[in-house]
Amino acid sequence: MNVTYNCWHGCHKKSEGCLNCYVYRRDESIGKDASVIYKTKAFKLPICKNSRGEYKYPSGTVFFMCFSSDFLIEEADDWRKEVLDMIKERSDCHFFCITKRPERIMECIPNISDYDNLSIYCTMENQRQFDLRAAIYLKLPLKHKGIMIEPMLEKIDMSKYLDETIEEISCGGESGSNARVLDFNWVKDIREQCIKKGIRFSFHQTGAKLLVNGKIYNIPRHFQHSQAKKAFKD
Repeated sequence: MNVTYNCWHGCHKKSEGCLNCYVYRRDESIGKDASVIYKTKAFKLPICKNSRGEYKYPSGTVFFMCFSSDFLIEEADDWRKEVLDMIKERSDCHFFCITKRPERIMECIPNISDYDNLSIYCTMENQRQFDLRAAIYLKLPLKHKGIMIEPMLEKIDMSKYLDETIEEISCGGESGSNARVLDFNWVKDIREQCIKKGIRFSFHQTGAKLLVNGKIYNIPRHFQHSQAKKAFKD
């Protein structure tokens, strides 16, 4: 079972990939300010129990955390320990999150190597951010390492950083009416770099605008994941 677990909501734009942030876009559509960070009603979701005293979410559940924030956002520093305690309590489940703040991982979770059931992937949208974040992220004693290149904004050379400690690299385009174009050649190049190093690769979404063989395709939101999955089928 996969469950979205947004223990807090809101974020601050940090780099080039944040320009058309979907959280800001969605919040603005209902008159909310996405830069305001607050705990959600789902804060204790992983340890919720039913009337029989059993965990509502069974063993093996994967909790996708903070997809409307960043797990390492500064405003959540006073709340994070309680979530980490829940992650330890639910050692029978896995917790997955993505950050643009790898420089805060050891500050926020100094005993990070103790968390076998926590994956913190790092997102890097262009060469500049890849060089900055990979240099920090890949040196950390994480049990699970992965890189998200989303929204992918340009061709990226990863050759200086790829090693056997990386479990997965995944690419994706940008959603929304103002989405920047994703060139499929960039994606194919990342895939080839992964194949050479034996790293698992995935293309998880096309984004709204995909350039293929000189033509830009405008892809509706509900087809962006399925079309990406078809891209490299033999």
